[in-house]
Amino acid sequence: MIRISNLVKHFGDVEAVRGVSLDVPQGAFLVLVGPSGCGKSTMLRMLAGLETPSGGTIAFDGALVSDGERHWTVEAAKRNAGLVFQSYALWPHMTVAGNVDWPLKVAKWGTEQRRDRVQQVLDLLAIGDLAERFPNEISGGQQQRVAIARMIAPQPGILLFDEPLSNLDAKLRVEMRSELLKIHRATGATSVYVTHDQVEAMTMASHVAVMNHGLVEQFGSPETLVAEPATAFVATFLGTPPNNLIAVEPDDGGARFAGCRLPTRRTVDRPVSFMYRAEDLKLAEAANGETLALEFAEASPIAGRYMVTGTLGETRLTAVVDSPPRLLPGDTVHFRVPGEPAAVFAQSGERLAQDHPADHPEDRSVRGWAL
Repeated sequence: MIRISNLVKHFGDVEAVRGVSLDVPQGAFLVLVGPSGCGKSTMLRMLAGLETPSGGTIAFDGALVSDGERHWTVEAAKRNAGLVFQSYALWPHMTVAGNVDWPLKVAKWGTEQRRDRVQQVLDLLAIGDLAERFPNEISGGQQQRVAIARMIAPQPGILLFDEPLSNLDAKLRVEMRSELLKIHRATGATSVYVTHDQVEAMTMASHVAVMNHGLVEQFGSPETLVAEPATAFVATFLGTPPNNLIAVEPDDGGARFAGCRLPTRRTVDRPVSFMYRAEDLKLAEAANGETLALEFAEASPIAGRYMVTGTLGETRLTAVVDSPPRLLPGDTVHFRVPGEPAAVFAQSGERLAQDHPADHPEDRSVRGWAL
């Protein structure tokens, strides 16, 4: 449904998007996730027709809508795509029904058709009783529903969401995630959703594109990204808690960190990073040759268990355990790692083959992804 080919966007000397290629199938719920400034909102604005690419192309359902080389783009209103902004952007002088009716009027729907469609989408969003109110007379969560109703009223084939839940409180965000997925299923549209919240990404998406510095680091299903992170950035950005990375030095064929030789059958001949999942780390009562001594930082409850975190310089390790240690911040906590790391990454961030390290890991400038 959406084909993005070698997409580039410059703002002066800043390259916000750096040659991204993605194929998104019909009916997918794609989430663009990454830290602030990674290029995800710029990507969405180019999909919406609000920005013209500096290079590359965008096609919707086989039809070209943007061509960066020719500096050509189809205007936003003619793309068969709807957009919900972070700020909702409701017209304050129009009622709820008037806001939802406006794009239908612009599209030259008939009066009776518009009236029926407005009522239909307001009922779908469970805000039919708010039809005659004005935006300043309803809550933030209700305003968000109005913005979504306005977007889906003209029945676009593509739905675009720019961090739509960031202004809501935590409880309402959880509720609205479920509502958005219901709307996605009810409309059958292809959705693209931008967020910096990896919990939103992993709970809502059928497909996830993890962005960093204008690149897509990895594209795939949430399950694949958690199970097989392709880069060190993905490994530490996704997950609750995220994976642990330990920068190790070669030590006579093995690996050493902070004076401790880490168990592995792998031959280590250069500085690399070992990845350990939080649930695979254990706590030890005292130091020995097989434990890592770190400074205790905190213990936080999570789903009936506890996340215990320790630090040593720039290294931060978190273990998920059944009960927290009786320690105070600044005390020493001892971690025991498993017999093998779950993954190994080169200093450049590329994941290395577990059985034989590559002498020249693949350049991550190869960034064409499809499912």
